[in-house]
Amino acid sequence: MKISINRLKQYIHLTETPEEIAALLTRSGLEVEAVEEFQSVPGGLEGIVIGEVLTCEKHPDADKLSITTVDIGKETPSQIVCGASNVAAGQKVVVATVGAMLYPTEGEPFEIKKAKIRGQVSEGMICAEDEIGIGTSHAGIMVLDTDLPNGTPASEYFEISNDSILEIGLTPNRADAASHLGVARDLEALLHRPICLPETQELKIEKSGPAISVEVKDPLDCPRYAGVVVTDLKVGPSPQWLQNFLRSLDLEPINNVVDITNFILHDLGQPLHAFDAEKISDGKIIVGKLPKGTPFVTLDEKERKLSGEELMICDPNGGMCIAGIFGGKGSGVSDQTTTIFLESAYFSPDVIRKGSQFHGLKTDASFRFERGTDPNMPVFALKKAVALLQEIAGGKVSSEIIDVYPNPIPDFEIDVEYGHVDRLIGKKIEPKEVKSILESLDIQVVNETEKGFKAIVKPYRVDVTREADIIEEILRIHGFHQVELSENLRTDYLAEHPVKDLNKLQYRLTEMLAGQGYFELITNSLTKPQYAEKSGYLDPKLSVEIYNKLSEDLGVMRQTLLFSGLEVMAHNINRRQTDLKAFEFGTVYQKTAEGYKEGRRLALFHSGDRSSESWLDVSKPFAFADLYATVEKILERLNIDNAQIHVIESAPLAYGLELKLGEKVLGIVGLVDDKILKLAEVRQDVWYAELDWDLLCKKASGLKKYQEISKFPEVRRDLSLVIDKAITYEQVKSVAEKAGGKLVKRIGCFDVYQGDKIDSGKKAYALSFILQDSENTLTDKVIDKTMSKLIQAFQDQVGAVIRS
Repeated sequence: MKISINRLKQYIHLTETPEEIAALLTRSGLEVEAVEEFQSVPGGLEGIVIGEVLTCEKHPDADKLSITTVDIGKETPSQIVCGASNVAAGQKVVVATVGAMLYPTEGEPFEIKKAKIRGQVSEGMICAEDEIGIGTSHAGIMVLDTDLPNGTPASEYFEISNDSILEIGLTPNRADAASHLGVARDLEALLHRPICLPETQELKIEKSGPAISVEVKDPLDCPRYAGVVVTDLKVGPSPQWLQNFLRSLDLEPINNVVDITNFILHDLGQPLHAFDAEKISDGKIIVGKLPKGTPFVTLDEKERKLSGEELMICDPNGGMCIAGIFGGKGSGVSDQTTTIFLESAYFSPDVIRKGSQFHGLKTDASFRFERGTDPNMPVFALKKAVALLQEIAGGKVSSEIIDVYPNPIPDFEIDVEYGHVDRLIGKKIEPKEVKSILESLDIQVVNETEKGFKAIVKPYRVDVTREADIIEEILRIHGFHQVELSENLRTDYLAEHPVKDLNKLQYRLTEMLAGQGYFELITNSLTKPQYAEKSGYLDPKLSVEIYNKLSEDLGVMRQTLLFSGLEVMAHNINRRQTDLKAFEFGTVYQKTAEGYKEGRRLALFHSGDRSSESWLDVSKPFAFADLYATVEKILERLNIDNAQIHVIESAPLAYGLELKLGEKVLGIVGLVDDKILKLAEVRQDVWYAELDWDLLCKKASGLKKYQEISKFPEVRRDLSLVIDKAITYEQVKSVAEKAGGKLVKRIGCFDVYQGDKIDSGKKAYALSFILQDSENTLTDKVIDKTMSKLIQAFQDQVGAVIRS
């Protein structure tokens, strides 16, 4: 579950850093697994400002370039050479100043530097929207309609959002914390600061709309059902602040109506559902169950057979929504919707849990309903949502709030004894502190005596129903860390916590590599200083020098396993042992500002031929794919499946790939540069991989993931794409995985062509796609729709031409 720090600050005054808040929440039982930084635009448009073009003249030596002077709020205007055809004097424009880092919509980030273009100085760049990552247009520079002063940061104009996001591993019992309000309530108790609840006003009917009535046939499964009619809606994009909030939680904005319901869900923890009111037959909503086997088409266009046990929201013609789980295709909000019935309900956790499990549907709404929501929240959430609909979508309230709540759910009343509090916690907690903690958690303390008291708990705290639960609440706010350990500790049961044995891990890989024909190297950690001085990619200042060196050839500790391995390659090649496969586990060393650091590495070497000449076949030299296949097997053996790859053409490699896990570099794979080979006196090509063994050990998992084999068959479809040579297979694969969704199980490339039958600068990929649905047999309609999405994505994102 993701929580926005910016949104939390709307509830409670926070002066602590996100890391301090994360530590505080973790200590109290809401484990924060990660703190991530979010920027609505990569880089936050830092160094990019609003400017005004003062003059614009043609470049004397280039027909398509202009020389402009631009006021960016400094004492003197900046001269900028611009290639856009639409640049003109008097325009307000977006200017990237010298030193700014740009993150374009497509391509790698780059830094703006002062330069000379055809002999003319250029001190910055006037930007198009795709060049700063806020859109896809490259038709020309952006011309702004604004009165903002020159030099104003562009982040203010574009409403760029910077936020810190807490990733909370929510335990099943803490349903109350599945929202920003819920987390704020815990912070109120932990920080002793009041929270500010959002204000709502009584709704006033602004315009008459369709009359909607509600009949709840099963009050046990639906104790409370509320709703309101809103008319004159204009469905469209949400404002930037709402889009930024949703994106910070990894949610994609859809339209203002749906986005508001998602906002309320994550903000207050109350799921809402919007029905197109014109699609509700006879203006009547019926909450009940439908017969077993009844077909129902959900929003994802799948027909599902009902079990007869799930709760349904219906009209007289049939089902409109699987209550609390998933909406129906026939009643959803579309771009043409102008009137909605907005539902806010409290459903029994049991009925939602069974329905979700039966249909294999896990949604944000079902996540909350099946754990238990607040029965007192539906009307409050409705009022907040309607206020947003009025503000954002121009809606008008067209009915009173319908609130069917025949049997209000009472608060929990729990008797607590101070003696039990002290015994279970392991130390004496003063009654005054007990009361303060509980009241800060919205738990009322009444009937106080010397022996104990009665606690009144609101029903949204579904996990606090017993005396032991009350004591747990006291302890987690008081602080586990404040309970002193006794001198004698004992336990009746010790859980098994398997510890990674790094020696066994290394031995397992050694066996695997030896089984594939590799020889293991053990080389000296001392090496020549010249390697760092002349290689062009190692910093000699970081070499750890030996004071009492035996010789200059062994004068420093190695920074890489590459050169010691190349020395072994040269030794064998000089003795006509030219076909080599080797690996080494070794330590590398570097100086740091604090002293020294060392790290373990795994190096792989290929050189010569992978197969010897024989009467069966000709000899074949090693290729990149041979080495990379071994690297993939290593990652597979360690159960690491989330490595990202990037093409590199920098020393020590002539070309190759860089592997990363998140922001950390895992290693490199590729062909060693000729300059490096010459330095090590190696006279034939060497393929080399160096992996961070410490990082591999840290990320390695001994657990394999298994899943049931699908009962439904796979389908294969092939496509042939003509694309630019610069586009990598990884880019193509990434586009396919996003566009194809969960139906695309495997993607393969079975042919690559570059020749005179296609344009120069182009190449052709023949790709195979294995499609499979784990729940249904794929139909031609679904297959064709998926392939159409793939084709469109390839055309739009990588400029592919589909070959028939």
